[in-house]
Amino acid sequence: MKKSTNTIWHHATVTRDRREQQNGHRSTVLWFTGLSGAGKSTLAHAVEEELHHQGCRTFVLDGDNVRHGLCSDLGFSAEDRTENIRRIAETAKLLTEAGVIAMTAFISPFRSDRERARSLFSHGDFIEIYCQAPLELCEQRDVKGLYRRARAGEVKDFTGISSPYEPPLSPELVVATDSLSLEDCVAQVLSLLHSRGVINWDNNQSQCTIRRHVS
Repeated sequence: MKKSTNTIWHHATVTRDRREQQNGHRSTVLWFTGLSGAGKSTLAHAVEEELHHQGCRTFVLDGDNVRHGLCSDLGFSAEDRTENIRRIAETAKLLTEAGVIAMTAFISPFRSDRERARSLFSHGDFIEIYCQAPLELCEQRDVKGLYRRARAGEVKDFTGISSPYEPPLSPELVVATDSLSLEDCVAQVLSLLHSRGVINWDNNQSQCTIRRHVS
């Protein structure tokens, strides 16, 4: 890949540390991965809703949303998937420098791409969360009808059907989205953030009450 030349990194006076101090929490990236229909976006946005209620600075990079803009020129070949994840990782890195708790909700099917994304971050700044749900259940959920179309041969390179998904070998957290309630899944993520010193949260509460945003 070509890299820019004749560029010099500008060191800002407002640093990540100063932003974190102002925010009252550390910045980090929560990298949600799993099959389509495993609940990545649902969980990421529910976690964001709870963190927002607590006054945290957050942003969710959602797979479909990003492909409407930043990655609208990419398809779903292995090469394009790799470039998609590269762009997302670089964006998430900028968000952590801005003092934000960034959440990415992407299938990101290849381990090498996820490890490359992890390599951009300092130790402890990249939290991989595997949303674990069997293919059969994901197909049953199939809100977008993509699995049905993939089975019919209408969608090429579809993860889990005609393209592989490589589960994480040692993620920071495995969330059983097939058997746990959304509240319990959110509570697991918040508990992990608390244990790692990212946020202050009552680690003794057994369940988190999901706050639904009403516009």
